[in-house]
Amino acid sequence: MYIIMISIFAGIFGTGLGGLLTALMGYRTDKVVSVLLSFAGGVMTSIVFVELIPEAIAHSGMIISVAGMVMGVVVVLLLNELIDRFSDMNVPKAELHKNFQEFFHENRMITSDNKKIRSGILMFFVIGLHNIPEGLAIGAAGNHDLSFGFTLALMIGIHNIPEGMAIAAPLISGGLGHRWTVLMTLLAGAPTVLGAVVGVLIGSISDIALALAYSIAGGAMLYVVFGEILPQTVAVSKDRIPTIVSLAGIVCGMLLTRI
Repeated sequence: MYIIMISIFAGIFGTGLGGLLTALMGYRTDKVVSVLLSFAGGVMTSIVFVELIPEAIAHSGMIISVAGMVMGVVVVLLLNELIDRFSDMNVPKAELHKNFQEFFHENRMITSDNKKIRSGILMFFVIGLHNIPEGLAIGAAGNHDLSFGFTLALMIGIHNIPEGMAIAAPLISGGLGHRWTVLMTLLAGAPTVLGAVVGVLIGSISDIALALAYSIAGGAMLYVVFGEILPQTVAVSKDRIPTIVSLAGIVCGMLLTRI
């Protein structure tokens, strides 16, 4: 039960806090979101390389850990393909976008309130699905070591704040009420809890299953960071700030793992 509680904190309250901050302060610029997502990407990178992958290797060895990472990447690719088909995407996979409304699987210019709300709803589903492997990591880690699970939950919660902002910004800009916007950002974190339940079940089977849970989650997170978040933050910001901020996120993540 404690593991589920910390997954609620990381997922639901993390994205919800991002939505609440956006509702209170208003949407600033894409560069603000770019900087916040860069920091979150750095934190996630440190989670993977300082905690998840070393734990996976310790429990099963290098081959199984690498195989799990590949599986994690494939899972995210399949989820993205599903989302692209659902949203009728026609944009080439390697194309970068001008803003985060387009980046989150929205290929039309956002010129009307209805399209802004549609974009926010699409972000809701994208980020919600991406939260599943994060919950998987929390569940597997917490079932093995509560302090490890809490540390992961804390860092993933930090990571989810700018994602909540990315959901809330187009919804508020499109005219959706603040209360409904915050509610949607809270719900976007709910899949984290589902992933945590799966992580607990898988992690309790054997050491190999635990290692696979760690490495699958790690591979999924790395793809989201290096395949989606960081390239897009650099393209939107058009300077070196996202790179510097992401490195700062890595350092902060490393420090948090030692608290």
